[in-house]
Amino acid sequence: MSTDHVTAAPAPVRFDTKIAVLLRDDLETWQRLNVTAFLVSGLGTQHPEVIGEPYEDADATPYLPMLRQPVLVFEGGKETLTAAHAKALQRGLPRAVFTSDLFSTGNDRDNRAAVRAVGTGDLDLVGIAVYGPKNAVDKILKGAHMHP
Repeated sequence: MSTDHVTAAPAPVRFDTKIAVLLRDDLETWQRLNVTAFLVSGLGTQHPEVIGEPYEDADATPYLPMLRQPVLVFEGGKETLTAAHAKALQRGLPRAVFTSDLFSTGNDRDNRAAVRAVGTGDLDLVGIAVYGPKNAVDKILKGAHMHP
């Protein structure tokens, strides 16, 4: 009789929150990548629980920590972004915005000034990121579809 014990695989990690990026569907590929990177970059500064542990390879070379959960990327038309933004504001969920004006600025100071110069309802949104409970984020993204 064998005394070997079978160790069960650990259960998959499930999250009760969602990180989502919604991009306007008329962006060029480089813009989609740039906007996504900018939008998720601020999340960990306000919500440190979304950041995982640092990485290290087999040679003990250290690497920066990353978000602990997947970022789901969606796309939709201008109206979908406007509606999602309004819902995120109404629900008070953490959010980041990227407007078309930011493509013509080259630094953080000018980016913030460009957003500050436009009223909430007049922002020309090309991307938003939201974080929160899955159900709330799903409702905010109604009408959007997964990025291909």
